[in-house]
This record gives sequence, structure tokens and C-alpha cells, in this order.
Amino acid sequence: MTQSHSSRIQCDVREHIAYVAMNRPDKLNGLDMAMFTEMIATAKRIRKDRDIRAVVLSGNGDSFCAGLDFNAVSKNPSMIPKIFLKLPWSKQNIAQQIAHCWRDLPVPVICAIHGNCFGGGMQIALACDYRIATPDANLSIMEMKWGLIPDMSGMVTLSRLTRVDIAQELTMTGRQFPATEGFEYGLISRLADDPKAEAEALAQVIASKSPDAVAAAKYLFKKTWKADTWKALRWERWVQARLLGRKNQKIAMANGLAKDKEPKPFRQRQSFK
Repeated sequence: MTQSHSSRIQCDVREHIAYVAMNRPDKLNGLDMAMFTEMIATAKRIRKDRDIRAVVLSGNGDSFCAGLDFNAVSKNPSMIPKIFLKLPWSKQNIAQQIAHCWRDLPVPVICAIHGNCFGGGMQIALACDYRIATPDANLSIMEMKWGLIPDMSGMVTLSRLTRVDIAQELTMTGRQFPATEGFEYGLISRLADDPKAEAEALAQVIASKSPDAVAAAKYLFKKTWKADTWKALRWERWVQARLLGRKNQKIAMANGLAKDKEPKPFRQRQSFK
């Protein structure tokens, strides 16, 4: 995957890590139509690149993402049906894809949050695998302010991260709360003064492991989290069978047994669907 610097999304790939940044700092990375289309396109390119082993997602400027840009909507009323209506052959509309595309990736996505993280921005963050935020980051499931409900995959991710009473209270009030409170609720994975540096450090550790095993782990958790015991055990057996004896598994074994030797590089990851 080559480096990409579009008007809305920046994506640089270094040492098997894709660094993706929303790039609309003058609007606090508010989501307009171009942001929707370019972010989804970026996630699709990352999916196709089997050399990528982790993603760091952040926002340029003073905030991660302030959510849907309602000024852009008022100037372009056709934006709402474009992002809300679902094509017959698709399982998601564009509004859901901009967040859920990160959960659907075969590699882990680490979100670095600072400043404001509101509405659609919050739902994008919740769809990532890890969320690292500054303690003073300002969060909100803000759709209630506009007479709306979170409809960008929030119902999928909130139910996996926190209790229903917490999710309902934050949704029904739309109130703003600090990342320290979000950490207590399970919505934030870790607090850090420099979340992007922490995200990069975590991505580097993950990128040093077998890309097949990492992809398999993400796939397995997606299939089995909150599943019944017997279904989870079946998925464990099936996914493990796809790893055993593969090239990257043999490399991992050799590296694990070797002492004081330079580890062998891993091959491209295999596909898990």
C-alpha cells in the first residue's frame, strides 16, 4: 500500500503499521461527505494490503473528531439520504460503514483520542479494537442533542463494552464526560498523556507477532465474544486448525525456541473470513 494524502484522510504505512489520520483540523475533523467516502476507501485499501499488521487511527489538530458536520449537511441536504439509505446488496449504509469498517478489518485498530470525541467520532472510536485517550479528552454520545440516536454501529459496539444502563444514560442525555469517566465505564482502554505515542508502541508490539495469529485472534473474538460455550469451543478448534503448520506458525515456533538470535521475519498474513 502506497502512502496516501487526500484532502480528508492521511495514511502512511511504516514497518507494517498504517498510520491513519483524519485531516480536517479547522473543523475539528467534522464528518462531511468527503470524510465518509475517503475513510471507507482507506479502510478498504488497508484490508487488501496483507503486509499491514496494525492500524493507528487519530485526528489532526485540536480534536479527534467532533462528529457529523451539520453545517456541511445544511449546505448539502442530499448528504443525509446518501449516507443513511442502504443499497440492497449491502449489509450496512455509509453512516455505519465509516465506523464499522475498522471493526471489520482483519488487523487490530488502535485509536488515539484527544480533544473532543463526539457523536459520530465517538462511534468511530468505539468500533476500534483499543481506545487510548488523554485524561482530559471530552467524550459524548451526542446524537440526542440533534433529536437522533447513535446509528453508526454504536448499538453493536456499546453492547460489547459497557453495561446497558450506562449506555442508555449516556445516549439519552447526550452529556459530555471526560475520558477518565469513560475509562471507568470500559469505553476507554487506557489513559495516556500522549495517546498517539502509546498507540504506536502497542502497534509495534502487535506487529512483531505472527500476523496470522493476530488476525486469527481478532477474528475469533469477533465470532465468539458473548457466544455460548459450545459455539466458542467449535470456533477455537476451527481457527486453530487454520494456523497449525502454516509458514508463519512455523516461523513463530522457530523464533520462540531460538535464544539470542535475530528473529526470522514473518510472511504476509493469510486471510480469515
